[in-house]
Amino acid sequence: MAGAARNFLEHQVRPLWTRGEPGRVTPAPVLTVLYLGWLTALAFKALGAGWDVAWHFKWIRDTLAPPHDINTVGTVIGVALVLFHTYTGYGADRTSLRFTQIGLGSFLVTIPLDLVNHTVNGLDLTAWSITHVLLYCGTTVTMIGVIRGWVLHYPRGTGASWVRPVGLGALAFFFMENLWFPNEQQEFGVLSLAAWDQGRPYAEPELLEFAASQIGHPVDRAAVEHFSLGLPEWLYPVWCLLSAALVLAVAKRFLLGRWVATLIAGAYVGYRVLVLGLMTALDFPPCVVPFWVIAVGVAVDLALLLPAVLVPVGGAVLVTAFGYAALWGQGAVAQAPPAALGSWPAVLVATALGWFAVEWAVGRHRAHPARPVPVAA
Repeated sequence: MAGAARNFLEHQVRPLWTRGEPGRVTPAPVLTVLYLGWLTALAFKALGAGWDVAWHFKWIRDTLAPPHDINTVGTVIGVALVLFHTYTGYGADRTSLRFTQIGLGSFLVTIPLDLVNHTVNGLDLTAWSITHVLLYCGTTVTMIGVIRGWVLHYPRGTGASWVRPVGLGALAFFFMENLWFPNEQQEFGVLSLAAWDQGRPYAEPELLEFAASQIGHPVDRAAVEHFSLGLPEWLYPVWCLLSAALVLAVAKRFLLGRWVATLIAGAYVGYRVLVLGLMTALDFPPCVVPFWVIAVGVAVDLALLLPAVLVPVGGAVLVTAFGYAALWGQGAVAQAPPAALGSWPAVLVATALGWFAVEWAVGRHRAHPARPVPVAA
């Protein structure tokens, strides 16, 4: 095993480790390895994130928690890729590289800030704390660079023809997962509060006592509700609908398949079902799976059938109508987080404005395409 690794480093990696500027002519196999490496890093990140929320609804222990360790594996792979892109100039143009450098750099800087925050103020019981939001923002900026790089540089006509579109769809999935992640708090919280009401709380007593002490309250239903569902009820539908709609709209514009948005939304729901099964098998708290987001995918796919001039406003109307109806329906027939359904005007306006921005950016990209990295055989 060690000999094989040494041989790989000597004959495959070392010849490539030479200084170069971004946009350097890159062998097609190297491009493939680099961008599949990014997919691997993001897969570790998504798996760790899915476990992390369940972990923090059961345990108060935070340092060296297994979900963080899994996330760290993805971060290490990402750092290695950025260093390789930066030093060699292979596989990325200057703009894509800057996004990944700034995003991952800010993520790494925020980690010690988050540790200091925990040391001074105790454990954050919300995914929406300042340092947590900065972590998501760093990941978001990094992923913009990776997606741009994939669109511009992933080699065409090499290997299996399905890898390029499927990989781009996977990146859209990971982007959607990253933006949705903060609102998983409500999806776990609604079931955790129900478990308390049934006399079988999922959280360990130490965590419940800590959550109650943060608001100067005894361990009772009010404390558990504040811990589980302490966010405003408008936040869940507004953030989820807006982020999902715009990510799917961008994916639809670049992948062009008839039901691309629905497939990506369905893949996300399938992933959540899989993670739910794994977490409950490991005796971690369950969560509500957002089946309703599939309706958002359908709305985006239908919107792109409209005349181009009507797409932003028509898409916003379809996303708002389908999304709120599906969210209400899931809550009526099964379970869903508390959601202020009267928040729909904000989603309608924000989605329309965001969609106009998407159409402008995509049109500008097609009118003035960036020069891809030259590919060598």
